[in-house]
Amino acid sequence: MVSSEAHVGDDKSELSEAVKAAARQLMLRAGAGGLSLEAVARSGGPGAGEVGTVFGTRDELLTALITDAYNASGSAMERADQAAVDAGASAGARLLAVTRALRQWSFDNPAEFTLIYGSPVPDYHAPQDTVPAASRTPAVLAAIVRSALAAGELAAPRRAVPGPPLLLPEAVEMFGGVPEAPFSDIIERGIVLWSSLIGLLVFQVFSRTHDSVRDESAFFDYAVAVAAESIGLTVPLSENDD
Repeated sequence: MVSSEAHVGDDKSELSEAVKAAARQLMLRAGAGGLSLEAVARSGGPGAGEVGTVFGTRDELLTALITDAYNASGSAMERADQAAVDAGASAGARLLAVTRALRQWSFDNPAEFTLIYGSPVPDYHAPQDTVPAASRTPAVLAAIVRSALAAGELAAPRRAVPGPPLLLPEAVEMFGGVPEAPFSDIIERGIVLWSSLIGLLVFQVFSRTHDSVRDESAFFDYAVAVAAESIGLTVPLSENDD
């Protein structure tokens, strides 16, 4: 027999998902800045009393939505990478696959993309609880770079970052340590690649390139390939590429 506690847990989980679904629809219309528990209740979803039973404050709801968005986008990248690995793809082809997956997720979920990569929500400060989910995207990129380094697929950089390391210990730990020269600044270069990817997505999702680029999908691939050159990685854009 299923205990009454299990039924209560299931009901609360279903209610939580219903509240978050209503909040996502509200964000599509009013943006994350217009999100509140009262607004969610007025939007036609769960009532005010029900909303309050699963999320005590707007910030709790925002944190849940942010965590879900990071996890969903990270999962899309991880699935794409695993499929590429299973197909025997090079590191460059894996990078193209995961960035395409993140692009598709971003266009399919514009409200969630804006929530995690758009303007900060006024008076909201993300707690540490969101860090593991937020780390999934850079972790996928780091795994590909580590694989390329181990397989000898990276070209040595023409210049290194001058002076002392520019990294926090957490970044070094995520990558698994600082590689030997001439790749001792590969983590810094990976962060440049990561930030370039997010900036490119912001431009495309918010239609900043539609009036200057003929084929935005092809331009995305090209831009990823250009950004990858900064870490010495070749992204195959045609059958003739290695």
